Amino acid sequence: MKKISFRDDVLPLKDRLYRLALRITLNPAEAEDAVQDSLIRVWEHRDEWEQIESIEAYALTICRNISLDMAGKAGRGNVQLSTINLSTDSQLSTLNSQLLPDESQEQKERIALVRKIMDTLPEIQRSIMELRDIEGKTYQEIGNILKLSETQVKVYLHRARTSIRQQAEKIEKYGL
Repeated sequence: MKKISFRDDVLPLKDRLYRLALRITLNPAEAEDAVQDSLIRVWEHRDEWEQIESIEAYALTICRNISLDMAGKAGRGNVQLSTINLSTDSQLSTLNSQLLPDESQEQKERIALVRKIMDTLPEIQRSIMELRDIEGKTYQEIGNILKLSETQVKVYLHRARTSIRQQAEKIEKYGL
């Protein structure tokens, strides 16, 4: 195990923690509070850092739990996905510059449709999709963050993608 430094290993995670908290709480102030509480909790458990396999997964798990508690207290059971990761948006704008105007508009509409459908997914499936497809986490990292086995992560991810694909095809086919 490497020696973990709060300044070098934990503080750089604050942006990822904030994005996760914001997706769950939908409130920038609550997300900031969740990140602050998460960092404090990670610091308070610094004696246990030697036993932790991934400090990132540990911090994300704490932040997720705090954010879910905040969202639950505010009465929000099903949260919405508001934005795609910034790097994905820049990749999308690069892609859009290579497409014809009609194709660009279709691409934007498809992304909006996928976002809308993702909002209807159960929280666990949505979290797994965000961590895998937006944050780029491995199955093992997602399992560590959400306290699931790799197999469970794969099953939930498959179900979420299948559901999105089926709903999108239905909407595109019938215009519902």
